[in-house]
Amino acid sequence: MAIARLARQEKRSYGFCAKLTAVVILGLCFIVVWSIFASPSTSVTIQRESFDNIGEPVTGNRKVSNPGTQIDNRKKVDEGKSSRDTKERVKSDLDGKDMKKVEGSDSKSPSNHASEKNHGAAKEKNEKHKENKPEVAKKENHGSEESEEEDAQKGNEEEEQEVKDGQEAESKDDEAETEGDLGESDQEPEERTEPKDKRKKVKRKGPLFDPNAHYSWKPCRARSKYNYIPCIDFEAGGVKQQGYRHRERSCPRVPPMCLVPLPPNGYGPPVHWGDSNSKILYKNVAHPKLAAFIKRHTWLVEDGEFLTFPQNHSELNGGVIHYLESIEEMVPDIEWGKNIHLVLEIGCTYASLGAVLLEKDVITLSLGLKDDLVDLAQVALERGFPTVVGPLGNRRLPFPSGVFDAIHCGGCSRSWHSNDGKLLLEMNRILRPGGYFILSTKHDSVEEEEAMSSLTASICWNILAHKTDEVSEMGVKIYQKPESNDIFELRRRKNPPLCKENENPDAAWYVPMKTCLHTIPTSIEQRGAEWPEEWPKRLEAFPEWLSNDKEKLIADTNHWKAIVEKSYLTGIGIDWSNVRNVMDMKAIYGGFAAALSQQNVSVWVMNVIPVHAPDTLPIIFERGLVGIYHDWCESFGTYPRSYDLLHADHLFSRLKNRCKEPVSIVVEMDRIARPGGWAIIREKLAILNPLEGILKSLQWEIRMSYSHGEEGILCAQKTMWRPSQ
Repeated sequence: MAIARLARQEKRSYGFCAKLTAVVILGLCFIVVWSIFASPSTSVTIQRESFDNIGEPVTGNRKVSNPGTQIDNRKKVDEGKSSRDTKERVKSDLDGKDMKKVEGSDSKSPSNHASEKNHGAAKEKNEKHKENKPEVAKKENHGSEESEEEDAQKGNEEEEQEVKDGQEAESKDDEAETEGDLGESDQEPEERTEPKDKRKKVKRKGPLFDPNAHYSWKPCRARSKYNYIPCIDFEAGGVKQQGYRHRERSCPRVPPMCLVPLPPNGYGPPVHWGDSNSKILYKNVAHPKLAAFIKRHTWLVEDGEFLTFPQNHSELNGGVIHYLESIEEMVPDIEWGKNIHLVLEIGCTYASLGAVLLEKDVITLSLGLKDDLVDLAQVALERGFPTVVGPLGNRRLPFPSGVFDAIHCGGCSRSWHSNDGKLLLEMNRILRPGGYFILSTKHDSVEEEEAMSSLTASICWNILAHKTDEVSEMGVKIYQKPESNDIFELRRRKNPPLCKENENPDAAWYVPMKTCLHTIPTSIEQRGAEWPEEWPKRLEAFPEWLSNDKEKLIADTNHWKAIVEKSYLTGIGIDWSNVRNVMDMKAIYGGFAAALSQQNVSVWVMNVIPVHAPDTLPIIFERGLVGIYHDWCESFGTYPRSYDLLHADHLFSRLKNRCKEPVSIVVEMDRIARPGGWAIIREKLAILNPLEGILKSLQWEIRMSYSHGEEGILCAQKTMWRPSQ
């Protein structure tokens, strides 16, 4: 018994030692494993530390001494406290923009969003080391195509920031007015872009404009000489062509880097608005075909140095006033200046139509066609009326769908029914539901009339009037676009067919015309379902489909109203009595144009929406303003010397990775600005400083420049200088 008890005690002691040994071994293993994984954890922390410049919120793996500091600082700046300087406000804006939700995107928490960004950026960094130089160059060549969707997302973030900026603008006092304008303008820092876009920007070496570059300018040698429109006119040389214009918009492979010369007989300051309605300087628009046109018509009279437009003479017998009154008599629902405010004039045949309608609070945008060799479009611009130049061929016009209250084609000789009615279907696309198409001709063949009647019936247009006016001797037809989709189902033949649901009716830039019918919006949440308010109420009216953007629109309008009143009208030296034709090169909501329309200045504004930016052009038209889509990597569809003032608010910073030759944008501004015309440019200093040098090389006079922090504003005036031949 004693021996057995002793054996059990020895076995128990041996078991205890084994267990102790096992614990020690496991502990050592744990220490080894911990030491192995400790180093990678540190590297992850360092990798995230490198993204401070994009203003992301701190994640759980990041080491900070005081996690609440950044959030508290952001909150203070967002509240608009005046104790912050402009540099801090700019930095805060960057932080805020990165955290904002993009419209139409999935909802994510800031921390998760930051984690995804950092993960994507880390992945990029690893991939960059694997890339060789040829691959990098290849990706750069396709950068603009890859970035379309990202640019739109970036533009939406920009819109949200501009709303915030506009709200802050209201709280600024007069003492800090100039600083507030700069700090609260549209800021687009590179740090707030998506990782993929940021990678693309890193690959582009150097700034947008080379600050050390020297420019030597030469005159353009185009066949159209002093009236050169690069994307419409043929260039010099090459195979001989009949005429001098393309049938479709066709831009040179390399953007023009030459300067359009002045007219051969010189150029004089345009006649001030008011007087320009009745006379203009003839030498400013002189053209051989125009001279021949004047000899055949009595409503254009050469009187000394002026080209005059006598009030008792008109293209129409009985005058334009009688013509417009007869239209109202035919269709009483048409009330010029009330329910009809935006009119598109096809061609510039009736140059006085826009002048008379303007007196009735109607804005008439004339489309000077590419085959309008008489250059009446240039005459209209010189008189001070909204006009663009472009072909009406196989591509859609650069306007969104359903925006014009009425479309007028006077003395129209176009075959609307040809090519399956493609041209008339394009008019149907841009005409507002319930809008009017007014067609007037002197001679109509039976075949043409039957074909037109068949086509309009197939698209369910209602003919409201078909009458020959005894005084003007014009045959006038007035059609109305349907306001519902029910009538389409009643057609015996479904030709033209309804467009597919995925067919975007607002896609217009280089998009072929379609031979199909877009459905009519019926819900009040859809744009076009309701007719807008009368002018000027529609400028600040917000229909149901704009309810989500109401606060943005109000803030944007107040933002620009403050800048226009406190700075532009009195603080930068512009004589606004010499300004009539104005262009906003990046309009967004049209706040700049809306602010000017409420001031005592006689201007009209062409609101340009860049094709890579969010599509806000329908909102601009809904407000009763005019605008157009355009890609600033190409030349604009207008004659040289068309605009008195160009406004560019952070335009260049958006085009850094889009245009091959950013300097060509400045050359284009020089082309379309009149001698004596102005440019107001708001940009980051990194872009504004070399831009000032480019303008000086073009002999523009810098009238005012101001900077605060990283932002600046520049006001320059074009001179009469042109390079020697």
